[in-house]
Amino acid sequence: GRPKRTLYSKKYGVDLIRYTHAANTVVYSSNKIDDTIRYLSLHDNKYIRYFPGHTKRVVALSMSPVDDTFISGSLDKTIRLWDLRSPNCQGLMHLQGKPVCSFDPEGLIFAAGVNSEMVKLYDLRSFDKGPFATFKMQYDRTCEWTGLKFSNDGKLILISTNGGFIRLIDAFKGAVLHTFGGYNNSKAVTLEASFTPDSQFIMIGSEDGKIHVWNGESGMKVAVLDGKHTGPITCLQFNPKFMTFASACSNMAFWLPTIDD
Repeated sequence: GRPKRTLYSKKYGVDLIRYTHAANTVVYSSNKIDDTIRYLSLHDNKYIRYFPGHTKRVVALSMSPVDDTFISGSLDKTIRLWDLRSPNCQGLMHLQGKPVCSFDPEGLIFAAGVNSEMVKLYDLRSFDKGPFATFKMQYDRTCEWTGLKFSNDGKLILISTNGGFIRLIDAFKGAVLHTFGGYNNSKAVTLEASFTPDSQFIMIGSEDGKIHVWNGESGMKVAVLDGKHTGPITCLQFNPKFMTFASACSNMAFWLPTIDD
């Protein structure tokens, strides 16, 4: 676990970072000066392109799994659709509230969680006609939605909140399949939840540094993992190709499966 290189963005700050499909390039959102998204070559630490347009902090950033398209959601109550090859926004949606958004695994549709109470599904080729499906949830005043992810098989959507629960919904019908709770989040931290690559398990780090794991089908909690984290686990990402994942608070832990006898 030795750092290879450190690249600084002291002027603009760094918030959300996403790899693109080209080797050694990322797009990232800033938290200082402005809310422009930046496209950076890690190889020579040079900016390739800027994507201006948002007027408030970008809270969601999702790269298409199949091409150079990406989407961003902002506190300015808009979702913008971009192409890495052009600085101009390719599409703009005005929403009634703060959005979280993500592509599906095939890159054909994207989902937007709006105002912490509804999920809207858009077809990428005709998003300007509005959503083709809207799922309304019970509004919970105690917390806000902080993230939205599809499972790899495209059948499920996971909604993260800054409260003490996360929701698993059916991606086709919008029905809430399970609500997972029982982990600590008293300070309304943005904790990242993740699917395992086989779409079977859901995990989230908690405020006390432990990781809770549920079976998505039964809804039962199957494990609580202790990685000796000192604070809230704000990042939790599974490796899509290997049975490993990483969790991070101010320090980072890498996890491998143990094969019991």
